[in-house]
Amino acid sequence: MTNNQTYILSFIVENKPGVLYQISNMFRRRSFNIESLTVGPTENEDFARMTITVKGNENTIEQLTKQTNKLMDVIKVTILDKKNTVMREIALIKIFTADSKTRSEVIQYVDVFRGHIVDVSLDSLIVEMTGDSNKINAFIDLSRPFGIKELARTGITALTRGRRVIKK
Repeated sequence: MTNNQTYILSFIVENKPGVLYQISNMFRRRSFNIESLTVGPTENEDFARMTITVKGNENTIEQLTKQTNKLMDVIKVTILDKKNTVMREIALIKIFTADSKTRSEVIQYVDVFRGHIVDVSLDSLIVEMTGDSNKINAFIDLSRPFGIKELARTGITALTRGRRVIKK
């Protein structure tokens, strides 16, 4: 694949077992790596929203969306326009804090990045960071010298701005 870009795809699907498998299997068969994936129920509990981030070129992504749209449990697939989309990711980062000076520095960075400390122990803090991927990456890079014990990220979740909605 030449001219690879990152695309964010929003799926409205039936909220039932096996749907995630069908879609991820379609990606596998087409040799696409899913960069990130979030899934959760919508305002209607019969449906779920999947947000999948994938790299590819315009033609292959268009083919992929057409093929996934044909799956029985897929209601709608939309390629989101990054300029007109609110995107967020959540990360939980457990940072080593050996002493009070280190703990104080980490707390200052958390404040600057508008994060939240969600757990404190004798030698570590767990920080919740919400925002776009660049913000989270910057905080992680800044935290590495302290020592990151563990890291968990949700992947991107997104909705289009304004009145436009993606529904059945």
